Amino acid sequence: MLHGRDRQRVAVDAVLDRARAGRGGVLVLRGEPGSGKSALLAHAAARYGAVLCVDDAHECDDLDDLLALAREVEGTRAAVLIATEGPPFGLPSVTLDPLDRAASLRVLHDRRPGLPAELAADLVDLSCGNPLALVELADALTSAELGGTAPAPTTLPSDSALRTRLRARLDALSPEAVRAVALAAVDDEVDADALLTLGVDPRAVEEAGPLLDPRRLIRSTLRTELPPTARHEAHRTLAAALPPGPRRTWHQATRAPGRAGAFADRLFEAAQRARLRGDHVSAARDHDRAAALTDDPGLKAHRLVSAAADHWAMGAAHRSRAVLRVAERLTDDPDLRALTDLVRGGIDLGDGLPDVAARRLVRAARGLVGTRRALAIAALGFAGEAASVAGDHQRHADIAAFAEHVREPDEPPATRITLDHLVGMSATFAGRHEKALPHLRSVVDLADRVAHPQAGIWGAQAAYVLGDAARAHELAAGAVTAARESGLTALVSWALVYRALSALLLDQHAVALSAATEGAHAATALGQHNAVVDHLTILALLAAFRGDTDTALHNIDAANEQIVRRGLGRSGTFGAWAFACVDLVLDRPADALDRLRLKAAGVHAGIRVMAAPQVVEAAVGCGQPSTGDRALRRFEKWAGATNCPARMALSHRCRGLLSEGPGSDEHFREAIRLHRESGTAMELARTELLYGHRLRRSRKPRAARELLRDAVKIFQSYEADHWVERARAELRAAGETTAPVGGPADLTPQQARIARLVAEGATNREIAARLFLSHRTVEHHLRNMFTRLGVRSRVELTRMIG
Repeated sequence: MLHGRDRQRVAVDAVLDRARAGRGGVLVLRGEPGSGKSALLAHAAARYGAVLCVDDAHECDDLDDLLALAREVEGTRAAVLIATEGPPFGLPSVTLDPLDRAASLRVLHDRRPGLPAELAADLVDLSCGNPLALVELADALTSAELGGTAPAPTTLPSDSALRTRLRARLDALSPEAVRAVALAAVDDEVDADALLTLGVDPRAVEEAGPLLDPRRLIRSTLRTELPPTARHEAHRTLAAALPPGPRRTWHQATRAPGRAGAFADRLFEAAQRARLRGDHVSAARDHDRAAALTDDPGLKAHRLVSAAADHWAMGAAHRSRAVLRVAERLTDDPDLRALTDLVRGGIDLGDGLPDVAARRLVRAARGLVGTRRALAIAALGFAGEAASVAGDHQRHADIAAFAEHVREPDEPPATRITLDHLVGMSATFAGRHEKALPHLRSVVDLADRVAHPQAGIWGAQAAYVLGDAARAHELAAGAVTAARESGLTALVSWALVYRALSALLLDQHAVALSAATEGAHAATALGQHNAVVDHLTILALLAAFRGDTDTALHNIDAANEQIVRRGLGRSGTFGAWAFACVDLVLDRPADALDRLRLKAAGVHAGIRVMAAPQVVEAAVGCGQPSTGDRALRRFEKWAGATNCPARMALSHRCRGLLSEGPGSDEHFREAIRLHRESGTAMELARTELLYGHRLRRSRKPRAARELLRDAVKIFQSYEADHWVERARAELRAAGETTAPVGGPADLTPQQARIARLVAEGATNREIAARLFLSHRTVEHHLRNMFTRLGVRSRVELTRMIG
């Protein structure tokens, strides 16, 4: 895959190749200081002798002459490369955007192998994707910082080239422009418009220019470089100008250190109000500030833990960890340790070892159950999810037993939903559906009565297990919306897991694909790697169901390393299910059966039951019907208990495969009826294909052809090209002389997404990375789109959809 810097290096190499061919070349490299412009110029100079490299062109005295030269290289063997922080001068250009999180981590680990993960996350956050900042921060780390006995850096090193450059620019400003920079540096919400409102001269605002950059890297460095008098004056101005509220309180506090305690209390109260209204960004800021003004170590630590909880809720797990490290050094208070375990456990659930998260969360629950019972129950709920992610059903059972032990007769809905969810899911994993059903139904009923996104997630999972796909989808979609609106960003990707799974049960593959893709991107942005893996394996399963083996294997490969390293039993079982589906597509039933026996550790019982239809298909293909029958009995017990038409249809299909004679026909016909009742068209087509094959082999070609024609049309609508060809082959074998062709005239949702990315200029590899597809699958889609739309190139496609 081409990453940002690779793409820009390709652009530079293309200019050099053009010059070598005698056609001349010119390219402007745009980017901030430290973005890598100079490195690209050096790369060009090393590759080709007839190249003029100009750095910092925006500061060049003879800029007009340089631009004139650049426009005259056409038809020569010369190349002109111009680096600038400004506009591209009307010339071809590429922009060196900040590195993303993954690329930033690669830079750090290349520079400092073995760098602790939490410290690396802090540096990525501080650097804001600037390559030079990453290098300078990594090189300046002390032994104490590397060993965790000192906090992570909060600004660039004093001898940093970037900091030196910022210092020089600051020193060159007029006093009024310095005032503008100081006002912005001491308050993250001050921008150019706010400065004008504060009465700063517009010319000074324009002069300050790039130093008004809102990113943490710039503002933290400038706060350090500004003269103390400038900072104090900025606080005074803002304390006088801002309306009553926590921002004003903070600036007042910096002017009155003797009254810090009173200001700290006011900020803490403001943070609590912000949390209640779902503004976790403001809550985290004000909890942090309240802690900074608090002298008492114990109280300071508790306020820091509150800040950490808000940082986690809004999806900034790395900031949460950094704050917790400071809090833990301040006190040994048991209550604080339990609260810290709760927040750390929540973080580890998304981006750590789930077995560690489960232990930590259970410890938190035990420490809080006597004093903060609601938090203790919440910790148990998260502990159960961590055990499920690990595939550790014994631990989940122990957690559920603890939940039953602490349950009181008149639990409020907010705690009852968590307790019922734990008990119901534990009974499901054990196959005790009679015990599970009332608890899971209670969870679904309570989901609308508890105003918290987590309730929607519990409800969606319970409804999914109960086979009520429509209700599960409704609750999951509501949880996604509620998590965003309430500022609980950390829950978004989790809710999207159940939105994708419920859509899959509804046979809405396009919706499931969209939800899983969105979930993978959301989790990646937040550093929730366990959730990323969940979504990757769901995407693999979706691809395998459509017969797209390339994409399925691509996503399985992307997930496998994390599955093994983190002990993600749930994702591992999803991955094994998807891989077995690939084996079935490729006519390898023995491999599929071995994979679905799931002999490895960390098997997730719930998913294993869900995969029973593929076990049956593989067992029949291997001539081992007894193996399929054992798996089907567990599935039938679950499907019968929930009375879900979609699952009952699969049960009858499996019985049809395992039976012979009239009994087989009856099961297949009942499966087709239930597929139609439940609206699961893709599974209907699969059943029609399997039944059509059985009818053809039983010398009933006419009946087979009727089913197979319908299957072809359905497979076409799902872009399941492999199954289209398989059904057409069966049709030909059944005596069909002209296989049905055609399909929907418009682009499918997947094709429409690819077309939009093509129009934005993305390469095939970039499209594949964005949509979690294989490169070959993107090429395949593009060929189909060109044929369907009658276009011959990406340019024509862009014009058509533009």
